[in-house]
Amino acid sequence: MKAYVFPGQGAQFVGMGKDMYDNNPEAKAMFEKANEILGFRITDLMFEGTDEDLKQTKVTQPAIFLHSTILAHVLGTDFKPEMVAGHSLGEFSALVAAGALSFEDGLKLVAKRAMAMQKACEKEPGTMAAIIGLDDETVEKACQAISEVVIPANYNTVGQLVISGSVAGIDQACETLKEAGAKRAMKLPVGGAFHSPLMEPARVELETAINETVVNKPVCPIYQNVSAKAETDPETIKANLKKQLTAPVKWTQIVQNMIKDGAESFTEVGPGKALQGMIKKVDRKMPCESAAMA
Repeated sequence: MKAYVFPGQGAQFVGMGKDMYDNNPEAKAMFEKANEILGFRITDLMFEGTDEDLKQTKVTQPAIFLHSTILAHVLGTDFKPEMVAGHSLGEFSALVAAGALSFEDGLKLVAKRAMAMQKACEKEPGTMAAIIGLDDETVEKACQAISEVVIPANYNTVGQLVISGSVAGIDQACETLKEAGAKRAMKLPVGGAFHSPLMEPARVELETAINETVVNKPVCPIYQNVSAKAETDPETIKANLKKQLTAPVKWTQIVQNMIKDGAESFTEVGPGKALQGMIKKVDRKMPCESAAMA
């Protein structure tokens, strides 16, 4: 079975999507529609902006979503997913690509999500750190033992777990985990404590928008961040989506479950190759590639 995966925040780069805009009339129309929906020319920032422009959450998230969903669209008949998944923000791209959300609704939700997260970061400052070289259980126990807010946030791959929480909580956890034998415990250049309880104000705001959005039955199962299981029921998909901002991204478990359920190859749709690297650490023999524009 062919699995398609969609990247999250961090995969952005200046110039992303310009070849599609220039060479594919359908892609150009979709980008222009996005400019209209967002109320600013995101294409100018994507194609000719600075790294700083692209780092703003309100730009980063829609930019990655647009690159992924428009690429899936221009693949045309070459895009035949039998299972899909997306890492954090990438879940919204996966839902659009699999027909569960319309392109317009997906973009509106992503824009709302980005703004809500930005606000939550300003209200409750926090940060994240990548812990490398320890098993998940050791990291989980260390987080539980700290009285500050700190939780496992992204189960990225075997031996790599990102933790999220208050600045004091993350500092304390990094020290504890280095002592416990972590190869690296490094803080990430992010604006807040994503996928932690500190995102609760953003979750509440996004929940209202999700409630008002139509979710259809996808053309194939989507493995969701919250459950790591194959989902096809629109109500279940909606319920999981509402929990996503404050719950961990179970990416390692998603990849393991997709392989167990028959995935024979993975294609990453969107900017960068980060997910391929994570998948290879779960199963180094698994064929992985980037989607190429038709």
